[in-house]
Amino acid sequence: MATIDLTPDSIRIRLTPAEKLWALRGDVTVPRSAVTAVTVQPDGLRAPRGIRAPGLGLPGARKVGTWRGRAGKEFVSVRANQPAVRITLTGQRYDALVIGADDATAVAEAVRR
Repeated sequence: MATIDLTPDSIRIRLTPAEKLWALRGDVTVPRSAVTAVTVQPDGLRAPRGIRAPGLGLPGARKVGTWRGRAGKEFVSVRANQPAVRITLTGQRYDALVIGADDATAVAEAVRR
């Protein structure tokens, strides 16, 4: 499961080795100054917008990788029965990060601070 590491200047999404393989990329780091919004998505599997390219999508179980749609490009790491945090960005490789978290409300509050 991906973890979110917060520092005063950056947000780092640390991926497990399996997630790195599925997503075809390494960890994701963005500056906190790029964050424009943070929301909690009650159903992480329904949160990604667009189509997967590249990444892994197991229906009803797991989504990891890049999703591309009208709203832009999202990096996603979510699993079934878990809420997610959507971190909307500006001026970065991704327009949003959608990361599953057991306590998504607490994670969202920590990112907002």
